[in-house]
Amino acid sequence: MDVFFRGPRPVVLLVALVGCVAVLSGCHGVAEPQATAGTSKDPVGARRPAAASANDLQSDYMRVIKEALPSVVQIQSGNQLGSGVVYDDKGHIVTNAHVVGTGKTFSVTTANSETSLTATLVSSYPDQDLAVVKLGKVPHGLKAATFGESGKVEVGQIVLAMGSPLGLSSSVTQGIVSATGRTVSEGSDGGTGATIAGMVQTSAAINPGNSGGALVNLNGQVIGIPTLAAADPQLGGSAAPGIGFAIPASTVKTIAGQIVRYGKVVNSGRAALDITGRTVVGMDYEPAGVAVVDVKAGGAAARAGIRSGDIITKVGGQDITTITSLSEALAADRPGQRTTVTFSRDGSQKTVDVTLGEQ
Repeated sequence: MDVFFRGPRPVVLLVALVGCVAVLSGCHGVAEPQATAGTSKDPVGARRPAAASANDLQSDYMRVIKEALPSVVQIQSGNQLGSGVVYDDKGHIVTNAHVVGTGKTFSVTTANSETSLTATLVSSYPDQDLAVVKLGKVPHGLKAATFGESGKVEVGQIVLAMGSPLGLSSSVTQGIVSATGRTVSEGSDGGTGATIAGMVQTSAAINPGNSGGALVNLNGQVIGIPTLAAADPQLGGSAAPGIGFAIPASTVKTIAGQIVRYGKVVNSGRAALDITGRTVVGMDYEPAGVAVVDVKAGGAAARAGIRSGDIITKVGGQDITTITSLSEALAADRPGQRTTVTFSRDGSQKTVDVTLGEQ
């Protein structure tokens, strides 16, 4: 079953929904643990009542929320609504590029205040769907988030997603890390159209307004920025429950760190062929490759002898049928890395070695 991905879009929360939200919040309340005949093991192997284990997990949740939620803010630009994470104590906030859109000034509400603050755009980097804004006045007690190490994220870890879904600020949902290392392409409907590698897949609910918030582990560390929810075209484009994606902390620190220091991204770390291309279809009207429209002089493709009119059909071991599949094939590679590119020219197929450039 084919699926596509899109960035959650802000929506207007209707008054009629308020009652539903109240009912749902009751459903999600934590019940008082009941004693059972079952037991569970603690980390050193001793056995203890399951109710005690449930109490410990609940305490972990509450501790993490107390530690991490003050670092998550709500961001509003016109009628666009999303979330952000406090990056440092100087008022820098990292969020998604699709949250800031084309805006330059924003209203920011912190977790422990209902008074909105003014922030301005430092820089946006749509290719990784990340942006940094800066508060004009840093409020007392603003708490910067602690970012974790992406290499230590493992499938099965419990995580909490924090943000402002549907405008409900300081909301928290829970789930697990479902997978790591996903390469996902955003749709242009609500997203930037970016192809992002290394994403963290999670079962924690990611809804409109969660974008730019925090995916947090039980150590209180931000391991990702929630960005995408899967959508199933067979369900009319409706979100697929329990399949959300977050930009990994390593990418966030790399991109946001450069924006804070230099005011822009100076080293993307993203590989490129240095071409302009478009998807072409075959005799069956199905996508059949990427036609090279233009080649950057002195770029990776030009040095390998690729020229305008060539149709790229494979990069490394991956078949290329669309411009999106080309982006996905390059997403996990790095500038300076060598790979092979297969293309057709005048009815003949050629394969060349290419040293990749930087996007």
